[in-house]
Amino acid sequence: MIDINKIRNNKEDVEKALLKRMDNVNLDEVLEWDKEKRKIGTLMDEYRAERRKVSDTIPQMKKEGKDTTEIVNQMKELGTKIDEGMVKYNDLDKRIFDYLAGLPNTPDEDVPAGGKENNVVLTTHLDKPTFDFELKPHYEILREKKMVDYDRGVKIGGAKSWIYTGIGARLEWALINYFIDTHIKNGFQFMMVPYMLNYECGFGAGQFPKFTDEVYTINTEEGVQKFLLPTAETALVNVHSNEIMDINELPKKYFAYTQCFRVEAGSSREEERGTIRGHQFNKVEMVQYVTEDKTQEAFDELLNVAEGLMKSLGLHYQVSKLAAADCSQGMCRTYDIEVWIPSMGIYKEVSSVSNSRDYQARRNNTKYRDADGNLHFACTLNASGLATSRLVPAIVEQYQNADGSITIPEVLRPYMNNMDIIK
Repeated sequence: MIDINKIRNNKEDVEKALLKRMDNVNLDEVLEWDKEKRKIGTLMDEYRAERRKVSDTIPQMKKEGKDTTEIVNQMKELGTKIDEGMVKYNDLDKRIFDYLAGLPNTPDEDVPAGGKENNVVLTTHLDKPTFDFELKPHYEILREKKMVDYDRGVKIGGAKSWIYTGIGARLEWALINYFIDTHIKNGFQFMMVPYMLNYECGFGAGQFPKFTDEVYTINTEEGVQKFLLPTAETALVNVHSNEIMDINELPKKYFAYTQCFRVEAGSSREEERGTIRGHQFNKVEMVQYVTEDKTQEAFDELLNVAEGLMKSLGLHYQVSKLAAADCSQGMCRTYDIEVWIPSMGIYKEVSSVSNSRDYQARRNNTKYRDADGNLHFACTLNASGLATSRLVPAIVEQYQNADGSITIPEVLRPYMNNMDIIK
């Protein structure tokens, strides 16, 4: 959520930034509400001060045997004015809150305006693999080698569902365990979070109310509606909601392995075939809580960790800086790591490294106290480390051989009983 003080003091700059990702922006109305709210707040303070002053005279008047009827009526009148004023104040406060809650984050100055057509490729790793034999697409390879059962997955789970089977399940699990071990070595704390989350988590992460239709909802026995997490970020950035941390506790570095669930998936396009996009998939996610002056350092660390995983797998990929409108609602900056899928001739995102600054913390009230005792909203960042449902296709395609076998990346072999090839 954007700080109203930021809008109040730098309206033109905020509007200019938001226009990078929005068609129209006019902050005049919310500033008028803010002005009126502050005016009413000042008047209410004056009424309360006057009521206290009047109230203080009553004991002495009674002691002196004087009639207090007029004074009491005056206090009642002031009380009525305060009550009526607070109704208006609270109404304006809610209007302002709801308006700010609907605004996306302001993109950083160097983030390009517009949508994905303006994304910028920053770096690439390794050359695109070439093959002197006819390349098979991953969904055929995975089916032929009985690594994924698409038909039975659809039978039991519906469209865009699959079952990892045999060596396919072992490969998927090897990736997950390799990522877990690497993050622990890098000083991140392993968290196992609930898959069913409260509405407040979606709001705090910046995904609600705008994207409530992109998650699966559940009605619990207690009559409370919850939702299945679309990414572990949604849980991890809310771990310290409504808490005040000490600055010495920062940075906090967490990661979690979870299943992820998304209604938005389901395209039948060629580039979405196999396990490229589904309603349920595996992902390891990193989150950091830091102070404002450490956000760039944390961003670089998350990017380096995610890239390090990709490099160790020996896969060709690229890193893209996303344009403002292609970034998630709550992010001021995002770099995507995109793996190459040879049969499709396209790159697919396997990690998004994002900086929210204090946008999420303002929504879920996550603060820290500095050395002088002052309170500040924390800054949160996240990065996939990594999503696996697109890595399996990338591995079987980039590592396929002329005889139909698949070479297993060296770093995964200890997790697969030292198997080096899938025949």
